[in-house]
Amino acid sequence: MSTFMAKANEVERKWYVIDAEGVTLGHLASEVATILRGKKKPIFTPHVDTGDYVIIVNAAKIKVTGKKMDQKIYFRHSEYVGGVKTATLREMLEKHPERVVEHAVRGMLPKGALGKQMYSKLHVYAGPEHEQAAQKPEVLDLKF
Repeated sequence: MSTFMAKANEVERKWYVIDAEGVTLGHLASEVATILRGKKKPIFTPHVDTGDYVIIVNAAKIKVTGKKMDQKIYFRHSEYVGGVKTATLREMLEKHPERVVEHAVRGMLPKGALGKQMYSKLHVYAGPEHEQAAQKPEVLDLKF
């Protein structure tokens, strides 16, 4: 018997829609990262992207625990000397709620080219509408 190795061109991918309203950010990110990676599929192969596409709606309505709204800080740099810009979670949710979820999921994916390929299958929207209706995505209900 030889070990089964999935081939990238033979993987069948599904589309899932997840409603993030009232879901804790960390729980949501870990579940989405698992789906993007394909870890729950029987054909999972560590060095091949076997994951599915994920659409997250209502990203602006996620919840966090504790004092994270004011204490969690996001950093970015303008590439100039002294160009560090910071924003708290509360500020990020007001301006760019999609980026909060994207940042959390991206941190849970593998680093490198394979992780970038997996990350490209994630679509996040702040409101209840999304643009991927033509793909006929299945609604995935996360129970926490």
